Amino acid sequence: MAKIRTLFLCFFISGFAFGLPINDSIKNKKSIWFDFGITPKNSKATVINTNLVYDSNLGYGFDFNTASNVKINSNSFSTTKPTYFSVALPEGNYQVEIVMGNSQKESNVTIKAESRRLMLDQLAVKKGKLVTKIFNVNIRTPKINDNQNITLKDREKDIFDWDDKLTLEFLGEVAVQSIKITLKENVTVVYLAGDSTVTDQDVEPWASWGQFITNYFDNDIVVANYAYSGSSLSSFKNSNRLKKILLQIKKGDYLFVEFGHNDEKIKGAGNSAWESYSDLLTEFVLSAKEKGAIPVLVTPTQRRFFNENGTLKETHGDFPAAMRAVAQKNNVALIDITKITTELYETWGDEVSRKAFVQYPANTFPGQEKALDDNTHFNSFGANEIALCVLKGIRELDIPLKKYITKETPNYNPKKPNYISNWTLPMSNRFEIAKPDGN
Repeated sequence: MAKIRTLFLCFFISGFAFGLPINDSIKNKKSIWFDFGITPKNSKATVINTNLVYDSNLGYGFDFNTASNVKINSNSFSTTKPTYFSVALPEGNYQVEIVMGNSQKESNVTIKAESRRLMLDQLAVKKGKLVTKIFNVNIRTPKINDNQNITLKDREKDIFDWDDKLTLEFLGEVAVQSIKITLKENVTVVYLAGDSTVTDQDVEPWASWGQFITNYFDNDIVVANYAYSGSSLSSFKNSNRLKKILLQIKKGDYLFVEFGHNDEKIKGAGNSAWESYSDLLTEFVLSAKEKGAIPVLVTPTQRRFFNENGTLKETHGDFPAAMRAVAQKNNVALIDITKITTELYETWGDEVSRKAFVQYPANTFPGQEKALDDNTHFNSFGANEIALCVLKGIRELDIPLKKYITKETPNYNPKKPNYISNWTLPMSNRFEIAKPDGN
């Protein structure tokens, strides 16, 4: 029976299940289903009763040298250290259903997907209780067609977002009984186009709002984050990311567009807020509209630079105003994150606002000999606050997306922000001292 289950998974991963094309397989309710523990519980599942190391030929297992963190129990696996479980999957949107809990002790589980996209935030599970959580994950590759690919930066080539598998990261006091993965068609997709303040930052201590907003939408939404560090509107387009989005985007999907930090630095004739920047913004939003999708413009997040009187310096010039003008001219939804983050940082003040950015003394992280002092890029706490700012903007717009924000998501007021003293999200154990591209 175990051989049959393993063969089923291998066929599924290559696009077939029991000889059926993957789409037919999904219609026939075929899914990848893993059951953990010494005592099998479900005859339809692939049983994992050892701390199995990921094998590319097999197509699943505990990954990135974390298998030794895992303890296999009678009906679950448990871990107290950051642990990765990966499954080789083709490009697509997937529903992930995870059953957590065991009879031995209580647990507290945080789950991140791919490049640290937050999916489950510190879920407490009582001893002897089972809790099932479901979330959606976008899996993608750089391939556009047989002749074209997205152009990745060198530092992007090894990140989890662009490999050929789904990776789940488990943190906290973890007990997992099963994982079920199902291809989910016709889900509403929120595409993100942006720079380092939006992208999925692959390693600590860097973070962006695009990888935290995933935690606040319900199971009818999936986020596909194509943003990357150092990008401008022109480089995003020239790297074929816009092209790939437009090949996939459909009626009712969303395209969020946030640029400015790097566009400001492009010099030369025609490269101003009111020229190339406005023209490219118009191209992005009209292209999405032609596909029946809903574009949403997001003005750039503020940099953390204060005047002596406690007000924030304006470092973006005419770019926020130019984006507002494009939105008005083209009747496009706009979230004024420049304005909201100005209120947020000024409420915190100069010193307290540092806690939302990558500002840490020397030797805080392995190999960090010098202090980190960044006024553009967020840590996880700051990125989550910016995600809440974006959600505030969504709720104030007349777009259907706001009804998919989970009911547990609090209403956010940047003049009454959260403080890092109440922030407890477990950190991943992968670090990089070098700052992301862009500033």
